[in-house]
Amino acid sequence: MHSFFSPTTSSGDAKLDVDTLPGNDRPSRARRARMPLIVGGIAIIVLYHVFHSVFVPGCTARSTPLSFGHLNTQSVCPQEDVLTPTKNSDMWSRTNELYSTQSFRSRAVRRLGEAVKIPTETFDAMAPVGEDSRWETRQPFVDHLAMEYPYTHKYLELQKVNTYGLIYTWKGTDESLKPLLLMGHYDVVPVAPLSVDQWTFPPYSGHFDGENVWGRGSSDDKSGVIGIMTTVETLLELGFKPTRTIVLSFGFDEEAGGYHGAGHLGPALLERFGPDSMAMIVDEGSGFSESHGAIFAAPGIGEKGSVNVQVDIQTPGGHSSVPPEHTSIGMLAALIVHLENNAPVPKLTPNTPAFLMTQCLAAHAPSMPYSAKHAILHADKSKKAMKIAEKFLFQDGMIKALVGTTQAVDIIHGGVKSNALPEQASAIVNHRIATQSSVKETIDRDAQLVKALAAEFNLSVTAYGEHLTPLGAPAYGTLELTAPQTLEPAPIAPSDAKPFKLLAGTIRAVFKTARADTLDKDKEIFVMPGIMSGNTDTRFNWELSDHIFRYGHGNMVIGGLNGIHTVNEHISAASFLEMITFFTTLILNVDEAQL
Repeated sequence: MHSFFSPTTSSGDAKLDVDTLPGNDRPSRARRARMPLIVGGIAIIVLYHVFHSVFVPGCTARSTPLSFGHLNTQSVCPQEDVLTPTKNSDMWSRTNELYSTQSFRSRAVRRLGEAVKIPTETFDAMAPVGEDSRWETRQPFVDHLAMEYPYTHKYLELQKVNTYGLIYTWKGTDESLKPLLLMGHYDVVPVAPLSVDQWTFPPYSGHFDGENVWGRGSSDDKSGVIGIMTTVETLLELGFKPTRTIVLSFGFDEEAGGYHGAGHLGPALLERFGPDSMAMIVDEGSGFSESHGAIFAAPGIGEKGSVNVQVDIQTPGGHSSVPPEHTSIGMLAALIVHLENNAPVPKLTPNTPAFLMTQCLAAHAPSMPYSAKHAILHADKSKKAMKIAEKFLFQDGMIKALVGTTQAVDIIHGGVKSNALPEQASAIVNHRIATQSSVKETIDRDAQLVKALAAEFNLSVTAYGEHLTPLGAPAYGTLELTAPQTLEPAPIAPSDAKPFKLLAGTIRAVFKTARADTLDKDKEIFVMPGIMSGNTDTRFNWELSDHIFRYGHGNMVIGGLNGIHTVNEHISAASFLEMITFFTTLILNVDEAQL
């Protein structure tokens, strides 16, 4: 076998080393002369392995803390200690003991199943409450809450806003403390009639198969609402009296923007409590999942903005037997292709929630390649490192979507008859706007993209009320862009302040508590700042607090998205009970905290 240490002739053939022959162990001048070559060879091998571990993709990082120059991975994304109640420790122990019983599990699951049976579907463009009969499906759900949670309705003040919006107030003994606001929504997206037979169990059956509760809303977001209500009811049953006021706010049309529900609840809360009145706000959001060999929870400290850009083309009609070179539909199709071929390019931007999230991944994910860790941790200081970090991170479609502004053409209309030229064609382009961007930057970009192509079709262009082509100039048709509903990216909650630290410590405590008797009890959860790709009802509560978080403590390690917004939506009973444990621990921790 050829040795790396054997010197070779110029032809590449190994020279015979007489000093290594059997029986010849006498030191020689040749052997001493060869020592630098041996040492050099060892150095080359060491350097090879170091280079391989640092720069070769797929090589996993070490599990011990790493130092990258002046950076230590454990200081980049420090983790809070597990936080359990102290003053309320007895109550916390009693609830944990109760939650482990079969009787409580059965009651909690039944409550959720019964809630799922009520089809509180929200459709786009519903008329105001009182004018559209479809809102009336909410009343059975409100009645269900009143029946299932008698203590809550006895001891908490209930304010109904715009008929079906619900504000529950559990007054604390110290009115000088800012309240905790817990939010959720009890409406659901409609079930497509053609998909009903694809469900394992009927979509509004609320069926429990011994492991999962099935049905529309079981995960998004009736589990959140029922989880909060079950927590409050249980604490009342056990005699808990909060020091800090707790407020619950439940909307009924979040799936269509929340304008009729939270859009009225937010102003009502602002009028009653005033600006900056809440210690912290927690609404629905993603739970915890596994990435690169570690489990992470990512409470959303912000959320992306959104805008629907409507593209309308109008051209002369006529008989299809004498067609122009391009119909309005053909022009629209070309514009859509042009938009998709020039989609916004995501860029990792320092100090944004998405950037902080990737820093935490690099700091704590044991199986992330060492080269990626190094690049991510230095991305804010080196353009080269930033490019390497982006190339690695954007292989994950979810991270890529969270980092930048996205676009999706979701709706298209055009034509009324097969033998009539379409006089109108339209499309809606949905954008989710990166936290470092804005509505104006997004819609202006669309306008500039379509302007040049519209000129090729001899279309005059009007964008958001502004004429981009000269008035009165001859044109074959018109192209108009409008943006009737817009939402700027949300303010960013500080992740180094007490409320986020309390939330992080609570998440770590619940994760550990829920697994005290399971095989994976030694697993650790890392909490990092996150970002919501969608929008929540918190959009109407920005004035109430600087500390708004979107987090649901759902187990996405085993459940993924659980069929949210699609066929076979469900939630495991274990995950639902852990959600209740989370809300309980959060309430008890906040109650005794200095915020």
